[in-house]
Amino acid sequence: MKIININKADWNTGLKKTADGYRLIGPVMDQGFYLFKPLESGKVPDMGFTNTRLSAKGIIYPQSQTLFNYSLDPNREDHHLLTEPEDAHQLTVVIGIRPCDAAAFVQVKRNFDAPDYQDPYWLSAYENTVLVGLACDQPGSTCFCTTAGGGPYHEDALDVLLVDEDDQYLARVVSEKGAAFLAKAGWTETADNDLVMKTIATRKEAAENRISSTIKTNNLADAETMAIYDAPFWDDVAFACINCGTCTYLCPTCWCFDIQDETHGMSGQRMRSWDSCMFPLFTLHGSGHNPRGQKVQRVRQRFMHKLKYYVDKYEAGIQCVGCGRCVDQCPVNIDIRKVCELMNNAGKQSVTCAA
Repeated sequence: MKIININKADWNTGLKKTADGYRLIGPVMDQGFYLFKPLESGKVPDMGFTNTRLSAKGIIYPQSQTLFNYSLDPNREDHHLLTEPEDAHQLTVVIGIRPCDAAAFVQVKRNFDAPDYQDPYWLSAYENTVLVGLACDQPGSTCFCTTAGGGPYHEDALDVLLVDEDDQYLARVVSEKGAAFLAKAGWTETADNDLVMKTIATRKEAAENRISSTIKTNNLADAETMAIYDAPFWDDVAFACINCGTCTYLCPTCWCFDIQDETHGMSGQRMRSWDSCMFPLFTLHGSGHNPRGQKVQRVRQRFMHKLKYYVDKYEAGIQCVGCGRCVDQCPVNIDIRKVCELMNNAGKQSVTCAA
């Protein structure tokens, strides 16, 4: 793969060149936290961040999204027509996304691009987004991406991987979309691949060695589902949970949503908004029955979905990229790493018993 040298002195100028063809989004400081936000004219991404408070999933899958507008007003030319909002398919580039957040889009895509149904809203946004990643040289204390199928230099889900090297970025071109963005910015200086590859390999190994947090998932795929579902530890896991939903909103691989119509007179719009399996109303039936009416049932569902149901359905590992956000920001210190260990051990017992 080709590697481009980007002199940091040319960084801002290059970004400005792309602004007429792309909606630029990058990490910025906002009220004490880093967030991915649109880069207004003259604003540049702050590439010195460790990780953002929220994941980048909202760029492709907004927290609240208008699916279409409609009207039954016969006085309007567009009555009885469904119309998409403007800029619904705008070409976007996300600058500085961490490899774990980019990998999350691959996991989520399996849900929105299923064999029997394709979600046009998610897929259109994904296809029109360029992911320019930033290698993670200083992983956080709660990061465990290396045992969740990724790594701080993981590039499979990216279009470009940037490596911060003193006064320049080493840009490893991963896809044609990435190459087109770099060309638009005027960054065309090719690096000495052999020397640069050695540098990147050394940096990658050092970054991976800095990650001390791990999880074990080796027994989950072969375990009996009900052995984990009926395990005795769920009451203890759920005891402290307050069903705030912080974990699901922070998580880059959570995709639950609700759909509602907002009407004004004879016109309105259909909205899709994030929801959470941790909320009691999420599974409430119109009859008043709730199959997950108890807190322990909702907590169990979250972890079973991520660490067992997803594993069995897609045979592509766990539904987690090891970003550590839920560990870091859970107000009652529920730790997915510890829950995964409990489930993995229960899985080992069920495999042993079955044998």
